[in-house]
Amino acid sequence: MRGLAMSPNSARQKSTIVRSSHMRIAVLRAAFTTLDRLSPALASRWALRIWCTLPSNSGRRQDNRPYPGRLSTVRLRDGREVAVETWLPVASDDNVPDRPVHAPAPPVHAPTPSVSTSGRPVYLVHGWGGWRGQLGAFVEPLLQAGYRVVAFDVPSHGDSSPSAIGRGRATALDFTDALAAVVAEHGEPGGIVAHSLGAATTVRTVRDGLGTPRMVFVAPSPDPIATLWKLQQALGYGPRTHERLLGRLERLAGRPLDDFNAFLVDSEDAVPPAMIAHDRQDKESPYQDGVRLARTWPDAELVTTSDLGHQRILLDESVLKLAVDYLTTTPAPPDPE
Repeated sequence: MRGLAMSPNSARQKSTIVRSSHMRIAVLRAAFTTLDRLSPALASRWALRIWCTLPSNSGRRQDNRPYPGRLSTVRLRDGREVAVETWLPVASDDNVPDRPVHAPAPPVHAPTPSVSTSGRPVYLVHGWGGWRGQLGAFVEPLLQAGYRVVAFDVPSHGDSSPSAIGRGRATALDFTDALAAVVAEHGEPGGIVAHSLGAATTVRTVRDGLGTPRMVFVAPSPDPIATLWKLQQALGYGPRTHERLLGRLERLAGRPLDDFNAFLVDSEDAVPPAMIAHDRQDKESPYQDGVRLARTWPDAELVTTSDLGHQRILLDESVLKLAVDYLTTTPAPPDPE
């Protein structure tokens, strides 16, 4: 297997990167240990900056779009611009000129378009550090089902403007603000597909009044604040810094942090049915979080996969088929009281 062999140079380079990373963490821990004792306020400010900084790994920059859609922007209240990409249903003559001859053939599993779904927008919501192209594999089957597809980049992601706290950094509030603004511009959803952190922030937007008949969560991260303990563990600061960090995050959000916890949804919440697709080997969003969310959600279907992880699940043909079929199914009316 010559193509899979690692050269001595690449092995040494990887070893150097690992050692360098360990050294940086050790230096950070030493600095935070000192700051936590002398100035927890300063330590919490630094921790906030680290927490809000977006990851840069290439997996989050994958482009899975079948072909480019129509680009536009939506302006937020503070003037920031959100990049939006739209694809029209395949039956629309307006869509034909933008479609290149090399575009892939429609998937054979796509449902037949129906009057009830024709032209209604399905919104694709990426996760932390991602961009709209990650969910591009959903475009073709949704178009074949008669939907309009609308994808966008959250501030500081993809082609959108920097967030209110600066380039390369963002908060959950950027996700909720962007989704609400894009929907206000492009119309009431026929459905929403959300990945990772995008699931938790979509739930928050729906609980704030955004209507949609059905949702699909892929590899959801239902409670982003719960992972703060990992940051505390990595940086080594104590309770005083941690409490101040929580306070800073809450002031940034302008609301209690528990508002972003999708696990707190219960039967009294007016939330639509949801399909939850999660992989057992997901290393970023634990599979058990998806299981727990499915048990918590008033009306949910859990789809379990294996060996796809956090990113490849977005390309899986069976997941794509189940998601589109789920969105095209009319929810049953509520039981009479």
